[in-house]
Amino acid sequence: MGVRFGALRRGIAFAVLGVVSSFFAAPSANALPSFARQTGQQCAACHNGFPELTPYGRLFKLNGYVFGGGQSNLPPLAMMIVEDYTHTQAGQSGGAAAHYGPNNNFSLNTGSIFYGGRILGDYGLGAFAQVTYNDPTRSFHWDNTDVRWAHATQIYGNETVFGVSINNNPSVEDVWNTTPAWRYPFQSSSLSLTPSSKTFIEGAYSQQVLGANTYALWNRLVYAEVGDYHTLSQDTDTALGIAPGGTDSFRGLAPYWRLALQPQWGPNSLEIGTFGMNASINPGRVTQFGTDDKTDFGFDAQYQYLTDEHSVSGQISWISEHQHLTSSFAQGSSSALNDQLHSLNVKATYSYEQTYYGTLAYSRIQGSGDAGLYSSNSATNSPNSDWWTAEVDYVPFNHGGPSFWPWGNVKLGLQYIWYTKFNGGTTNYNGAGRNAADNNTLYAFVWLAF
Repeated sequence: MGVRFGALRRGIAFAVLGVVSSFFAAPSANALPSFARQTGQQCAACHNGFPELTPYGRLFKLNGYVFGGGQSNLPPLAMMIVEDYTHTQAGQSGGAAAHYGPNNNFSLNTGSIFYGGRILGDYGLGAFAQVTYNDPTRSFHWDNTDVRWAHATQIYGNETVFGVSINNNPSVEDVWNTTPAWRYPFQSSSLSLTPSSKTFIEGAYSQQVLGANTYALWNRLVYAEVGDYHTLSQDTDTALGIAPGGTDSFRGLAPYWRLALQPQWGPNSLEIGTFGMNASINPGRVTQFGTDDKTDFGFDAQYQYLTDEHSVSGQISWISEHQHLTSSFAQGSSSALNDQLHSLNVKATYSYEQTYYGTLAYSRIQGSGDAGLYSSNSATNSPNSDWWTAEVDYVPFNHGGPSFWPWGNVKLGLQYIWYTKFNGGTTNYNGAGRNAADNNTLYAFVWLAF
């Protein structure tokens, strides 16, 4: 109880800070903390509501995080704190997590420290690197990290950017908000139940791999990228704060690819693309039964209409995963040699003056039934889930932070998720009487960056 009431007091304090600070005079130009100080730009220049990137934000990232223009001499460090509240339609027996009750939990969801900006600006070298404390797990770990070098030149009279990204999460280097690392929802509860199945490119190996990707953007129109990932050792996982128990390993390298076309006209921008990854996986790092071979094919599109007063954005992604489960079948953890899994995500957002945001999203997971893979979470041995998400946000400092810290930013958000199907069922999906609607979640958060 003391933990929850302490979090409640902190949450109230941060909420008050966010509201009161909005009455302070705001300067005319600043952006997300360390990037803001480096560029002198407003948040709205790079973000249509953090972390969705604008065309300028995409160029900033693709050019190695080295654009200048700001006057600050402070180091490229920033911090983020997220305080939140989670209510589910029915409580979770035994508690939502260790140290938490069955329902109505307040939490310091995350606290992060970032290095964001130039390393060697004259040489096109910069980074976005994050270390995070997670309160539900009471642990520190390295988080999304993208260190990149970029160089801009001319090819046949057209601007061309070449780059290399060293990163720890497939698609974290991407610049559109359709691929898994930066896809909506941008903030969610750590204390509610979520569907147990997802394709492996959707975060299954986040921070457990290290990859090198090369990319090129020609004429601000055509983008191409290829790369390879390799899993880290269990000792390295432990050193970086990732619990190694139950993790998998890749046999050799896992290739990743990305192609996109992004025409722009006036305040409009459109992206249509494809991405994917292939991996030969040793489940549980067991090597004597061959490998599980998985290939994810993704197709995506994004549209943005951005003006000072009204903005609209929409994203859609579809991922199809083909699984040949030689090792899992031999170990008895899969009842079939070949399975499929498909993921659909659609999201639309409207914002007024890039301060008030409303979002509606739909997500669906469908795939082959498999008693070995899904029986522990599904009475029907199915991965199928469907759900809707609605969210409203208030971002008072998108055009400049409070006078006492002009690079700061705040987001106040209220989100509701309702499930029409969960782990293969609508009623009694787990065989223990829990219904899909019992996992409907009301989630409120205060997000601070400074």
